[in-house]
Amino acid sequence: MARIIDVVQAPDQGQDQMVSRVPEAGAGDFRLGSQVVVRESQTAVFYRDGKALDTFGPGRHTITTANIPLLINLVQLGTSGQTPFTAEVYFVNMRDFIDMKWGTPEPISVRDKDLGLARLRANGRYSMAITEPQMFVTKIVGTQGLYRTSDIADYLRGIIVSRLTDLLGESKAGLFDLPGLFDEMNAATRVKVAEDFAALGITIKAMFIQSISPTEETAKAIDERSSMGAIGDMQKYLQFQAARAMGDAAKSGGDAGSAMSTGVGLGAGVGLGAGMAGMVSQAMQGAMQPQQAAPTQAAGAAAAAPEVMNINEAAAYLKVSPQDIQGLITSGQVKAKQIGAEYRISKKALDDFLAS
Repeated sequence: MARIIDVVQAPDQGQDQMVSRVPEAGAGDFRLGSQVVVRESQTAVFYRDGKALDTFGPGRHTITTANIPLLINLVQLGTSGQTPFTAEVYFVNMRDFIDMKWGTPEPISVRDKDLGLARLRANGRYSMAITEPQMFVTKIVGTQGLYRTSDIADYLRGIIVSRLTDLLGESKAGLFDLPGLFDEMNAATRVKVAEDFAALGITIKAMFIQSISPTEETAKAIDERSSMGAIGDMQKYLQFQAARAMGDAAKSGGDAGSAMSTGVGLGAGVGLGAGMAGMVSQAMQGAMQPQQAAPTQAAGAAAAAPEVMNINEAAAYLKVSPQDIQGLITSGQVKAKQIGAEYRISKKALDDFLAS
């Protein structure tokens, strides 16, 4: 015999719990005359077969065909309303959720005006409220099959990350410019997300970006470049280091032979320092002025590169890591064909990406 639920309520719903389900699993057996107790900041939504039957606000309600008109087709009234009907009841928390967190599960690959290509992570917080409980239950529970708070939060987080990725691509701001644009990006992300949330019966109240930071690989490249820039004149720096080292060695000597050998060593050291400085200076000029070397390098790469490449060949062609190529493919910035477990990328797709 079916277990009739005479009192439908969710008294233990926590402040951070978006939805409580009665019963917790399966369908409940209800009948006309059962009591529905809805507490303040709750809304109860009866749900069956993909349809929301009716919504109850705060207070005590008695189930009748008057307040759930769709029950007329579900309940046989020939037994004086005692025939049970099966449904689920979702108690939706109508409070403001003020400390929701979001973050990028994987780095976002973006084109950077200073670094060329950067992989970024981002995180922040937002606040929201469920303003259309019946729509929320239909879209989130009915369509997505989610009613646990953690699952719903993951789904909403995915929407935010998707819109932020799109915003970063549109802004074309460099990594070093982003900290000064957080207020503008907060507002823009909120506008982009608002329509998606409204379609789920949710109103977003606030959106905050707390951090946009490079991955460890990108941060290491930034540190190396900053260190090179801080040295300044590499030739003078190496000459100074060599002279100081030779001076320390001379102090440890004392006879003429040692002094002579020290003098020779000093001259050799300075010459070696000058030679090293010249090589390093040329390397720095090539790194800091890519626009001058780009035509020659591009011509050589174009001559050697095959028309169809795998991920490693594409990474060598663009002089980035295979992970960066994978990120560009995943984000749709570079078109590729997947054959089995491997990707094939045309040289034209990479050239189009560079020219875009």
